[in-house]
This record gives sequence, C-alpha cells and structure tokens, in this order.
Amino acid sequence: MSIADRDRAVLWHPYTQMRTAPAPLPIVRAEGVWLYTEDGRKILDGISSWWVNIHGHSHPKLNAALAAQAGELEHVVFAGCTHRPAVELAERLIEVLPKGLARVFYSDNGSTAVEVALKMAVQYWCNLGQPNRRTFITLHNAYHGDTVGAMSASEDSVFTRAFSTLLFPVERVSGLEDMEQRLRDAGDSVAAVLIEPMLQGAGGMIVWPAEFVAGVRRLCDTYQTLLIADEVLTGFGRTGKMFACEHAAITPDIICLSKALTAGYLPLGVTATTEAIYEAFLSEERSKTFFHGHSYTANPLACAVALASLDLFRDEPVLASVARLERQLRDGFERLRGLGDVRVIGGIAAVELVSDKPGYLDQIGPRLAAAFLERGLLLRPLGNVAYFMPPYCITESETAWALDQIVHVLG
Repeated sequence: MSIADRDRAVLWHPYTQMRTAPAPLPIVRAEGVWLYTEDGRKILDGISSWWVNIHGHSHPKLNAALAAQAGELEHVVFAGCTHRPAVELAERLIEVLPKGLARVFYSDNGSTAVEVALKMAVQYWCNLGQPNRRTFITLHNAYHGDTVGAMSASEDSVFTRAFSTLLFPVERVSGLEDMEQRLRDAGDSVAAVLIEPMLQGAGGMIVWPAEFVAGVRRLCDTYQTLLIADEVLTGFGRTGKMFACEHAAITPDIICLSKALTAGYLPLGVTATTEAIYEAFLSEERSKTFFHGHSYTANPLACAVALASLDLFRDEPVLASVARLERQLRDGFERLRGLGDVRVIGGIAAVELVSDKPGYLDQIGPRLAAAFLERGLLLRPLGNVAYFMPPYCITESETAWALDQIVHVLG
C-alpha cells in the first residue's frame, strides 16, 4: 500500500477539504529546491514548503548543526532553566534585528508569536496602570495566524468565519488616513497597531510601499501607542532585506518571527521587544509576570538550526542571491502582466488574475495547482492569486524553467 493510501486511512490535513482533495504527494526525500516522490517524480518546491525553507532542503551545514545538538541536549524546560543555543540565538538575533529590539521571547510558530505579541501589548498597558488600552488596529486583508487572538486580528474570511463567536473585535483600516482617523477617535484605548510590513501574505500577496510602513511608525509615535510588526513571512530575507521593516528604516516596538527562522527545519517562534516593554513586567508583584509559555519553548534543536541559518547569512551571499532572484522574477512575471496585477518583492512574485469571484475560494486555484504539478512544479495559489516563492538557493536555470512552466500554464 502506498504512503498516500495509508495517509488517507488515518490523517486529516490542514487547509484541505478531505472529501474532494486529490491524493497528497508522497514525498520520500528532498534536496536543494527539489522534492522526490515515492513513485520517482522530481518536483520543484515553488512555495518553499509553505514559506519556511530558504536555504534549500537537506542543507549539509544545517544537517550537521542539528545532529551535533541532538548529541548534546535535545530539550529542557525553559521556565527556570536555560541553555547555550537559546542564549546565543537571542544574542545573534538582537545583533541583526532593527536597532532597539532587545529582548527575545520564544514560542512555537508564527501564530503563537503573534498571540504572544497581542497579550504582551495588553498586559504592558495594564502593568503601567492603563487597563483601558485593549483595542488593536489592523489592516484589511490581514492574516496573522490560526490561534484565537491571531484570527481576531485577521480579516474576516473563510479562514475565521466559523469561529466568529470566539473572536474579539478589532479596528480594521485601509490606509494611513483611515488609520490616523481611528487613532484620533480611539484616544487612549489603543493597545497597538499590528501590520505585516511591506507584504501581506495569505491575504493575497499584497505589496505596500515603504512610505506606508514609515507612516504607520510615525502615527504610532504621534498617538503614543505600540507598533507590532508581523514578520513571520517577511523575516530573514524574503523581501530582499533581512527584515521588511528595514525598507522603511523603522523599528517596531514588537516584532514576530517564525517560518524561515529555522530555515524550514523545526518549529520555533520569536517575539522580540524593546527594553522598555520588558521592564514594565519587572515587579515585586508576581501578578505582573507575563504568564505565557509553551512546552517546547526555546527547543535547543530548533535554536541550533536557527543559529546555523544565521551563519549562512553571515558567511555566504544569501541576500545577494535574493536580489538576483528578484531581478529574474521581475523579468519573468512581466510576461504575465496582461493577465492581471503583477507584484514582485524580494524572492516573491505574484499575479492576481482577473476573476469573476476573486478570493481564496475561487476554483481556479485548485485547477492551477493541479496543472502546475503536472509540469513538475509545486505551487498553491491563493484562489485567483498565483505566486512563486522558492528557496533562495534556486539557480538561474531552475528559476527560468519554473517561470516557463508558470507562463505556459497561465497563458
């Protein structure tokens, strides 16, 4: 019996209608940008395995770091204990993060990194004696994750609708003028503004100008509230900078990281913040403690791989590879401009196809995914938004081949 047949007998997949979905791809190994199936097919990973893999599959230096750490320490409780990989990763992150971010809180994934940020912001104001600051301002088309707080901050959509009775209300805005009006009207009730800087991912691969991100920072300063940057997707080079906030030369008060943090090897989340926010939780009163944690917080294996990934950024021209990829994506996707709105930033290219029913449930998405797969390319369009987001190690010839497949299918 094949892996796919055995899978169908016992498993339930994410974001999948199990009654109508095609059989899952049985992947038996991977190397570089390529996935290899049980039946011998070779498929290019055009979505970096859900946006997490940046250096390629089975990278020898990452493999070595993981194996070495497994022989030293696989895990230990992080409440009351610490270990070298967690400390070193925090030190290294603070070196490369936007200046002013000084404290690292570990969690498990992108959704929890955002959940931590929301709770941290609310309790920060409570600890300062301003418990009325509980309102969050977010963007239309936002997507911040699948936990209840992260869903609340996201746009109302098919992802969140079934859970609407569980969600808390937020203020959603469409631009700087709208945001300033809401901040003015809300007075001192706003806990934070939460944005995906430069690129909104699951909401449709929407690219924002750097001026918008800088404007959000100015508004948060003017109205004395916190700015949370959700860089779960955009962190670690995806937009051409190490962090998307760098495009606007701003520092958020809180930043959320995951996905590429461990180069696609292991789950790990980071919520990094300023010393001022951290100090608001320091007290002789235990009630001011940040009561949040996860069993696998600061897992040493994950931290070790994340450190090895940062070594690659330091020792190899990773961001130069992203810049080369961006140039090739701009040229390649220019051929698609007649089909819809083309958007390119860093190592990500997307085309929003003209559609009578735009959005995630547009049936063109599954049809396109099947057509790409027939040609050996793994893509998962967001409804009528087809996008390409490969690992940074993809070669020029591999990129050219993938672009040809995309143009052929869409054309």
